[in-house]
Amino acid sequence: MGVRIAIVDRDKCIKKKCGYLCQKVCPGVRMGDETVTVDAEGFPVISETLCTGCGICVKKCPVNAIKIINLPHEAGKLIFQYGVNAFRLYNLPLPKKGAVVGLIGANGIGKSTALEILSGRLKPNLGNYGKDASWEDIIGQFKGQELQNYFESLKKKGVKVSYKPQMIDRLPEVFKETVSKFLKRNDERKKFDEAVDEFELNECLRRKIANLSGGELQRMAICAAYLKDADVYYFDEPSSYLDIKQRLKVARNLEKLAKYRAVMVVEHDLAVLDYLSEYVHVFYGVSGAYGVVSKLKGVRNGINEYLAGYLKEENVRFRETEIRFTAGSVERKGGEVLFQYEGMEKGYPGFSLKCSSGDVRKGEVIGAIGPNAIGKSTFVKLLAGVEKPDKGEVGDRLRVAYKPQYIKSDFEGTVREMVDSAGNLNKDVFEKEVKERLSLTELMEKNVKNLSGGELQRVAIALCISQEADLYLLDEPSAFLDVEQRLIFADVLGRVMEGSEKSAFVVDHDIILIDSISDRLIVFQGRSGVEGFANKPEGKRDGMNHFLKDVDVTLRRDKDSLRPRVNKPGSVMDREQKQAGEYYYHK
Repeated sequence: MGVRIAIVDRDKCIKKKCGYLCQKVCPGVRMGDETVTVDAEGFPVISETLCTGCGICVKKCPVNAIKIINLPHEAGKLIFQYGVNAFRLYNLPLPKKGAVVGLIGANGIGKSTALEILSGRLKPNLGNYGKDASWEDIIGQFKGQELQNYFESLKKKGVKVSYKPQMIDRLPEVFKETVSKFLKRNDERKKFDEAVDEFELNECLRRKIANLSGGELQRMAICAAYLKDADVYYFDEPSSYLDIKQRLKVARNLEKLAKYRAVMVVEHDLAVLDYLSEYVHVFYGVSGAYGVVSKLKGVRNGINEYLAGYLKEENVRFRETEIRFTAGSVERKGGEVLFQYEGMEKGYPGFSLKCSSGDVRKGEVIGAIGPNAIGKSTFVKLLAGVEKPDKGEVGDRLRVAYKPQYIKSDFEGTVREMVDSAGNLNKDVFEKEVKERLSLTELMEKNVKNLSGGELQRVAIALCISQEADLYLLDEPSAFLDVEQRLIFADVLGRVMEGSEKSAFVVDHDIILIDSISDRLIVFQGRSGVEGFANKPEGKRDGMNHFLKDVDVTLRRDKDSLRPRVNKPGSVMDREQKQAGEYYYHK
């Protein structure tokens, strides 16, 4: 028997301002049924039992707040539902002792909800959102399965859990102490000195948590979870704010942790997820509406099935198009030189940046890659004219569009109003190239202040690359985006640049995104927080070899999906590539 899901997005819904069009146009209501009613807060409520799935309310809703989804069959066990006409999660992933289990899927598909349930922070309601389910009902739901034992232990507090949350920016609001005091309070395994070294926190120990950068805060949160003496460790998006070297170092430490414990990780950096995990669960469904958890899969097959949009064992196609990678590192050869910049220097108290001279060609995307606190954002600000160099010049003054690393959401009004008020916007590019591909249509009536991190990032990217400009500068565009959104962004930017003969610089730490997006690379070197050096732009193969050698990592391509994969240190392929001096796709 099929299942019908009705979703009303209360962040978008304008309630009686539209005269409850959804209620007026509903055939069921016209026939006297209570298919659409209005609750005490003034929001429409759609009865999933009475709804026929005609979709008229979806088409007529002026703010795209309604989704009606007809599932051909029951998606699995209904574990949790947030409320009436709200998101629901089917099935749960399973922690596995002695292994890292990765969770892969789009934003808004239930990965964080699953971790909160498994960690005991959220009790399953089994779809009865009016109250929590009893432990007997929850345990009965998984009778005869491994999750039955897990929930029995969770009920008796027999399983100890450590949890690193996704939203680390909230930590300074709760904890007012120093980093040292916070970590020592969590040091149940008596590994304080070792962990502080491994997560590079020695210089932060005496500082207050409120004074940490995003990367420092992330490493502190990971370290605190790592220090707990637990049976199962949950890490929600541990690579955010970290550079590539730090991401791989964290991955190696979580691998070591998993030798004797169970570790589960939500991660959008595909290279890190692949490198770190032995198994994966794929989450699929409709973002913001429902999520379904797949069976446990080997990491390679699981990631490849996610990219293909088809789960073989379940015989489920959840995406129409396959996410593809190209076979080689072919670069779009930029056209004539758009502009040249001189060697530049910029100094701050305690930090200095030196930049080699370089040029930018029409139609190309230049990736900027290197450690945190090495001057990448400063370099972009020099090109954007936000900062002035102490020595040297940028050269010809070009029209520049700039998306900064940290985005503010203080605009008063909706996304549509923000777009309409944006000066110098090429509406043609926005409507034809950007809006649909970056899934902005459904956000247009949402208040900017209510946007999630990923939604705000997509809006900022769209406004940047839709401007009338010669040079587009995007600082860490992958932050808060899921795997699919990152690769769609890469494709959109490449198309816009190539079609308009404009140019772009992209600073990012996701090595797969940089590989997908770049024609040439600028590799940054130096000592983080002390001095940085920006090399001149070089061909992608040379630049990648240059960078990967610095971080002591080799890449290969998956033989089926062609996606980049990080070789395990000391593996046969890792040794062969290093011996050949080919850190970037030897074969």
